[in-house]
Amino acid sequence: MRQQLIVPVRTLTGMLTGAIVIASIASVSAGGQTPGGSAAATKPAVKKGWTPPRTPWGDPDIEGLWPGTDFVGVPLARPRTVGLRTELNDEEFAARLAAFQRQTEEDNADFDLDKITPEVLARGTVGGPVSPPPHWLERGKPTRQAGLIIDPPDGQMPPQTEEAQQRAAARQRARFGRGQADSYEDRSLYDRCITRGVLGSILPVIYNNGNQIIQTPGWVAIRNEMVHEARLVPLDGRPHISSNAFHTAMGDSRGHWDGNTLVVETTNLDGRTGVGGNGGANLYSTRTKITERFTRLDNDTLKYEATVDDPGTWTRPWTLSFPWRRDPSYGFYEYACHEGNYALRNILSGARADDRAAAGR
Repeated sequence: MRQQLIVPVRTLTGMLTGAIVIASIASVSAGGQTPGGSAAATKPAVKKGWTPPRTPWGDPDIEGLWPGTDFVGVPLARPRTVGLRTELNDEEFAARLAAFQRQTEEDNADFDLDKITPEVLARGTVGGPVSPPPHWLERGKPTRQAGLIIDPPDGQMPPQTEEAQQRAAARQRARFGRGQADSYEDRSLYDRCITRGVLGSILPVIYNNGNQIIQTPGWVAIRNEMVHEARLVPLDGRPHISSNAFHTAMGDSRGHWDGNTLVVETTNLDGRTGVGGNGGANLYSTRTKITERFTRLDNDTLKYEATVDDPGTWTRPWTLSFPWRRDPSYGFYEYACHEGNYALRNILSGARADDRAAAGR
């Protein structure tokens, strides 16, 4: 059961003010850095004739509810058949529209047993053994954007480094003779209802795609509906906490303004989250830096862009981007993952039953 959880601006403002006192660290000046050679260095086009609003203290105003639901269904990596094009042509877009219509029909079939055909069951989207009922899910809107990755130019994730391949091999060796469910530690942090990480909390997925930005002087709060994440980002130029101090799944975020764009740099990630596979695939290394850029293009559109620079995992930085649409009426709900959730218990108990069956017990 999920309960609606709306945090008033004045309430979170108090939280941020307290955080300023608690988390005060020596400041240094912040430069407007962008990863070299990345698509993130380009300046977004603000709507002609539109003047970006300002907060009472003079910062660009990007506050509001910005769900990413519209882009549910757009793949992270561009279909290879699209090549260097960032948008689908008419034929490709028609195919996406047809798929969207087919999905709508399958969603509606959840309320009409006569429509749950063997073909529908075979796809696993309705009534499958591991799929939630379609009325739980959020669907996007057909768009011509081919994929979320915009750099490299081919829209693909770069090759992984030898170091990353060695880490993956070490994980496999550590699990030699073990299954995927010998222990809760064999499951991802998302399977365990802990987190999907920075990008996993923002990328459009099957539900809980709400994003909220709240601003106070010197601070920005970024809330994600997915697994109820919240980052308090200082804008006063303070340095990152030493990488020797701690690493966490959500890392250590610092922000600054580059014109009308909020730039947030996150370091100190612990290597237990990544991009894809519910936040448990393509795992980062602890050397990762994620640079996010938030730019309001008009009254109802905010451009989100993120560059992942991880020399321990990929051979070059890569960038993803998609727009957020403002929706003041969006219902921001608590992600009460463990309320009535028996998934992890059932996964482990099912694996033990398989073990007993294999041993003839």
